[in-house]
Amino acid sequence: MPTRTPLVAGNWKMNTDRAGAIALARAVVEGSEKHTPRVEVALYPPFVYLDAVGATLRESIPATKVTLGAQDVYHEKNGAFTGEISAAMLRDIGATSVLTGHSERRHVLHESDELIAKKTRAALDAGGGLRCILCIGETLDQRQAGQTDAVNERQLRSALTGLPTPLLAQLVIAYEPVWAIGTGKTATPADAQAAHHFIRALLNDLFGSSVAAATRILYGGSVKPDNARDLFSQPDIDGGLIGGASLNPADFVAIVAAADR
Repeated sequence: MPTRTPLVAGNWKMNTDRAGAIALARAVVEGSEKHTPRVEVALYPPFVYLDAVGATLRESIPATKVTLGAQDVYHEKNGAFTGEISAAMLRDIGATSVLTGHSERRHVLHESDELIAKKTRAALDAGGGLRCILCIGETLDQRQAGQTDAVNERQLRSALTGLPTPLLAQLVIAYEPVWAIGTGKTATPADAQAAHHFIRALLNDLFGSSVAAATRILYGGSVKPDNARDLFSQPDIDGGLIGGASLNPADFVAIVAAADR
């Protein structure tokens, strides 16, 4: 079985200003230095601060595994799409990964499964090592109706059906139960593990055991320093997609340390 390097990704959403983004990135780099040989760390600032944060990460001495990511991408390569950002533009500015299908894109901005599939394919097709973190997960109503596995399967199949197997080397899955994002509620380690195990089994059905064993699956949903170790100790949880706690460098670094197991 391949070794999956833990990944802790900080999604800053629509927060920070330029000076604060630079300071936060520096604090994460400094605090993560002793963990990044064994844990990959990625930061996802707002689009307007990608360049500044990227420059901060490139200037870090010594070099670490803290990488730059973007919170979204458009599926077309170029053209008359006012306000949109292409995968090639992200690569050009130094981003090495991008989020697609985040619950706020699905449920606040009403992105469809079809659009998310196009964005995911565009990111994976971009080449140059650009990685895609595909986010999936159920709402509270869906969970209470016993539809967790069905929702995850629909979202995963929609985004990945037809993808050439070689592209999957650049794919990460993030399971983020919508009811646990920004609410303070967290799936129990056992519940999170059950969802992750189902997702890995589905990857096995779709693409085979090698892809399933190699693909990292992150948990996202009110991860904090006091619950991160229990979550990350589960066999199918390979790190976290961190929202609110990523804005506090001490909390975020503590979560990185929890992944360094």
